[in-house]
Amino acid sequence: MQTGVPVGSTSGTTPVGVAPETSKSPQRIGVPREVFPGEKRVATVPEVVEKLIKLGFSVAVESGAGEAANCSDESYRAAGATIVGDAAQLWATSDIVFKVGVPTTEEVGLLREGGTLIGFIWPAQNPELMQQLTAKRATVLAIDALPRMLSRAQKMDALTSQAGVAGYRAVIEAANAFGRFFNGQITAAGKVPPAKVFIAGAGVAGLAAIGTAAGLGAIVRANDTRAEVADQVVSLGGEFVKVDFEEEGGGGGGYAKVMSEGFQVAQREMYAKQAREVDIIITTALIPGKPAPKLITAEMVKSMKPGSVIVDMAAERGGNCELTVPGQAVVKHGVTIVGYTDLASRLAKQSSTLYATNLFRLTEELCKTKDGVIDVNMEDDAIRGLTVTKGGTITWPAPAPKLAAAPAAAAAKPVAAPAAKKGGHGHGGGGEPMAGNKLAIMFGVAAALFWLIGASAPAAFLSHFTVFVLACFVGYMVVWNVKPALHTPLMSVTNAISSIIAIGALVQISPIAGAVDRPNDWITWVATAGIVLTSINMFGGFAVTQRMLAMFRK
Repeated sequence: MQTGVPVGSTSGTTPVGVAPETSKSPQRIGVPREVFPGEKRVATVPEVVEKLIKLGFSVAVESGAGEAANCSDESYRAAGATIVGDAAQLWATSDIVFKVGVPTTEEVGLLREGGTLIGFIWPAQNPELMQQLTAKRATVLAIDALPRMLSRAQKMDALTSQAGVAGYRAVIEAANAFGRFFNGQITAAGKVPPAKVFIAGAGVAGLAAIGTAAGLGAIVRANDTRAEVADQVVSLGGEFVKVDFEEEGGGGGGYAKVMSEGFQVAQREMYAKQAREVDIIITTALIPGKPAPKLITAEMVKSMKPGSVIVDMAAERGGNCELTVPGQAVVKHGVTIVGYTDLASRLAKQSSTLYATNLFRLTEELCKTKDGVIDVNMEDDAIRGLTVTKGGTITWPAPAPKLAAAPAAAAAKPVAAPAAKKGGHGHGGGGEPMAGNKLAIMFGVAAALFWLIGASAPAAFLSHFTVFVLACFVGYMVVWNVKPALHTPLMSVTNAISSIIAIGALVQISPIAGAVDRPNDWITWVATAGIVLTSINMFGGFAVTQRMLAMFRK
């Protein structure tokens, strides 16, 4: 609550022409008990209460609000919160209310006039709720309306945090309903094959399910309309199953779009094939503002092996399976179809902690002065996207956020006259080719030096010098053209150099046919030592390379 200080109530004298300062009282954050049947989550946890108090806020929690999430009233008191026994009193005395579920009509009636509400709202699906909140002149921040394409908004992204928990729990529910191990085992009683899991949709929930199922030892396959997630699926231990139809499915904001009829036909054929082969199907496909697409038909369910399991994570929006019953687990044609709509709530402690952290990060953005008073800055793209009503005016939908423009390309510099750069002709130098006249002069000087050396040096030296120059050239070409086995050519180049040294040492100690002079003992021992050292380096390099490759494969 913000209160102005009346003129004359301050001590001292206010200079003429200077407006008297106003003081702001710290606002109170209220956390009511969730009233939706089966909802076990709570909007904040004791660990986060301490952080909110450090921002200057006071926190009130309805008695019993966190019991289902293993957060007792005593733990809230120890963190500095006030426990309020009556829900109406909590709503009436709170400037800001944190919630998880969509508020009911009764809860909107308890909200104080001009108060602030933060939580899941789903404005597109709840137009009547929006009108009720407007009548209360409320400022409402819908955590589900966060512009997710903004990188700095990720810390406030409750949709992502809750979807990750739900994806993990979906695999646990599948394992509970499945009649075998997930991982393959060889026991004295016989061999147990690993379970085969197919995941439709590789968004946040799908990726969490892929990682969990792969961690349990199952053979995991996944599909998504967005081709860019294929690498993410593989990185988590899954196999990406591609639809035999070329069409991009990215719909912006991290969501998928509605695909063409041709793509959907090809997709259904692929799903039908997977249904016959796998033991478990987990579906996650949702499109914002639309009913869940039907991916698994009744015929596909009939084709599955007895004892198979389907976990439909889109059950709350009608389900991806034709036979899903929202909120229940049913058995149809010998297949268990799990349609629970409270997967995140079934891990109440974990999901509440993540959600509370999301709201705390949002509160930090709203209260940068740390004085316990929020400022809903409509110039901030993230805050503007979240704000669906402000002071009795509907502000949803928000305009598209202003993404940072790409830096302008530097103006092309005029091409200089054909003067050669130093070293421009060397390997990897990146310069322009050397001019023809300078190249001719360089070769002329080199030829003159070579003639002078040959005229004054012994005949044996000239032959050795020629071999040396050719060896340098050949060695350079051999070493730097070795194709590396790893991302760095370090191992390959050192092994190539060692190979050349070993060949040179072998030449020194081996007798040459028809030669009169034999290498003396000193040369023989040095060459032998060179062969031993380079052999160690070569074999060690190959061994280390193989170990590094094995590590990357894991």
